[in-house]
Amino acid sequence: MTPFGVRANRADQSRILQSALDSIRPERPAAAFDLDSTLLVNKTRQARIVRELGEAVGDRRLAACQPEAVVSWDLRDTARLCGLSEQEIKAIVPQLRDFWKARFFTSEYCRDDTPVPGASDFLRRVLGKGGEILYVTGRHQEMAEGTLESFRRAGFPLPDGERVQLWLKPQLADDDDAWKEICQRRLIDLSGIACAFDNEPSHVNSYKRSFPDAVVVHLDTDHSGRPVDVLPDIPSIQDFVL
Repeated sequence: MTPFGVRANRADQSRILQSALDSIRPERPAAAFDLDSTLLVNKTRQARIVRELGEAVGDRRLAACQPEAVVSWDLRDTARLCGLSEQEIKAIVPQLRDFWKARFFTSEYCRDDTPVPGASDFLRRVLGKGGEILYVTGRHQEMAEGTLESFRRAGFPLPDGERVQLWLKPQLADDDDAWKEICQRRLIDLSGIACAFDNEPSHVNSYKRSFPDAVVVHLDTDHSGRPVDVLPDIPSIQDFVL
């Protein structure tokens, strides 16, 4: 498994993004985008949760947590960067994980998410090329309100049921991988896609296998840590800055 952040080459990014835009055709207009760590950054959301736990337990170090301390999906890394010792981390992390799980997958907290650089401009370029935007995410229906609020703040095109659609899984408990497979089957029925963007190696690989003629692009931001490598013929980018 290649660590995230080392696969993308900034010098290649404009060419990759332009090739995705050029792939949009009247007969195949759809561009599929994941949300978390693809179009949106959730570090502000995560830091807020850590701060609130810090306030609840009276730990000023956690209560001062900033987004820069969120460097992975491992809460131990965040606690360490906030200044806790290994012994303190071992003691607090079980409580922190429960606190995090109860809040992370909610509209109240996901409304804090911020856009990946260049994302809003790129989405509007997709529409300008005559394309259609499909936000295909592992978020569940109850996160819709907060997701749309973050879209408005970021300047993203909002779902209209036609050229812009938001596909949310029905329930939090539904498996993300299974949901993405369901979405890909729906895309096949809708005549496929021109391009797709996702940060999870397993998801971009699945897109490429299902749609070999599409421009499938990996966001080299972060991922779940599963031991899966991105297929060699899938390019990676750091963000959406052309």
